[in-house]
Amino acid sequence: MSFDVRTVQKAEESTSRNASQGDSTRDLAAAEAVLLDLASVFFASTAENRDSEHPYAASERWSIPGAHAPNPEAKYRALLEQIPAVVFMAYLDRGSSEAYVNPQIEASLGYSIEEWLEDPIRWYEHIHPDDKQRWSVEAAEMFLTGNPLRSAYRVIARDGKVIWFQCDARMKRSPDGRPWFVHGVAFDITDLKRIEEERRKEGNFISAILDTVGALVVVLDGEGRILRFNPACEITSGYSLEEVQGKCLWDLFLEPDEAERFKRVFELLRTDLLPQSHQTSWKTRHGELRLIAWTSSLLPDNGHTGSYVIATGIDITERKQLEEALLEISAREQRRIGQDLHDGLGQHLTGIAFMAKVHEARLAESKSAETEDAAKIVGLVNQAIHRTRELARGLLPVIAEAQGLMSALQVMAGEVEDLFGVSCRFESEAPVLVHDDTAATHLYRIAQEAVNNAIKHGDSREIVIQLTAVEGKGRLVIKDDGKGIPEGAGNSQGMGLNIMRYRSGMIGGVLEIRRESTRGTTIVCTFPLRQGE
Repeated sequence: MSFDVRTVQKAEESTSRNASQGDSTRDLAAAEAVLLDLASVFFASTAENRDSEHPYAASERWSIPGAHAPNPEAKYRALLEQIPAVVFMAYLDRGSSEAYVNPQIEASLGYSIEEWLEDPIRWYEHIHPDDKQRWSVEAAEMFLTGNPLRSAYRVIARDGKVIWFQCDARMKRSPDGRPWFVHGVAFDITDLKRIEEERRKEGNFISAILDTVGALVVVLDGEGRILRFNPACEITSGYSLEEVQGKCLWDLFLEPDEAERFKRVFELLRTDLLPQSHQTSWKTRHGELRLIAWTSSLLPDNGHTGSYVIATGIDITERKQLEEALLEISAREQRRIGQDLHDGLGQHLTGIAFMAKVHEARLAESKSAETEDAAKIVGLVNQAIHRTRELARGLLPVIAEAQGLMSALQVMAGEVEDLFGVSCRFESEAPVLVHDDTAATHLYRIAQEAVNNAIKHGDSREIVIQLTAVEGKGRLVIKDDGKGIPEGAGNSQGMGLNIMRYRSGMIGGVLEIRRESTRGTTIVCTFPLRQGE
């Protein structure tokens, strides 16, 4: 009994009929019919007509197990039997005695070679029910088109275990074009599939966390392009993942000045010099600016650093507004108390001092023994006036006028020289007018903290305070010649440095702290100036 090409023709007609009806899925029954027709040749004895139908088969067929074989064939068979994969071969125009499968079938599925070959459709019967239709369609396509079958599917072993196989099978045709034999190899990939499933579950778990967490989570590649964008980002920005995926973060959400600063921070992230935190103002789809506080980490890829950057952000817009309101209330109360001390208590004490001085003069005219006591009272009252003025100056260091910051910095430089005996000077090539009293006070406090650090921790002998304005930006610079800030201290959590950063952020500024290559430390606060300042 030989293979009848009409079997394939029936399947071709069925396939063509399904395609003409617009059916995207091949008919399973037709595919199974093809396979069963092809497999039926193994149930008949074909020894008598095999050689007559295929005169070339005698020299090219696979040797019958147990028959005498030339030495090269024996070596080839020995090699196949050592491969840790199921190797199979079956002629489509001969009986089951011509089929071959290597011993790995028993190790993989628990069936002996004889058991497996005695039933030529056993393989199909043991395919997992969920994969059977797909395998049938793919196998039918191989028989009809001659294209290789490359697929992964599950097979049920003798003990009921489900084994995953990666199968690569090919069909060969005889010189006259008829299907001749099928051969292939199937690798057990059960462990790989198990790992893939575990990773899939882990990925689903992580995705569920990212999708439900309230924080913004953005995953960037090494070029700053967005790979992942969780729902919190979509809600905050107004953009969907599909709209932003593959685009650079700074091109979508950041203003030009902010974008340049973020690019510098991103370069530090790529080199694993991670800042403790950074803030950016996101511009939403509707043009609204949202202040985001970011914490970033580096995710290496295959041992190479800088592959992915994971940034977690919190929208602190409302919190920042509340902080600004509280700080403004605090500053306003400080100014009120300072003015009350200067204008109220100070003036009152001045009146008392005048009256005491008059009383002292009268006692002196009468040469009274109490004149000395009156003089002591006058001295004590004058001391109280001096301390009251110092308290008022501490609470209200900047005079409420546009040039108040410059005046306050000039006075501070002179006081530092007098108190600590170091050279401290204030420089400003042109007037820098700051009309916002709150911003001026913050800048004064930043300079005050920087000068104190230079003296106490840097052992500086010369300090320069500079105030300049360029292209709508103000720059407050404090330079010293001390021993320099320790390496890495610029990112420390010291109270003084954190307060300076906080004050800089409150006025929309950026604080930079750097150690000079030779000696000393430079602190630069760049802040926005309103039009006309």
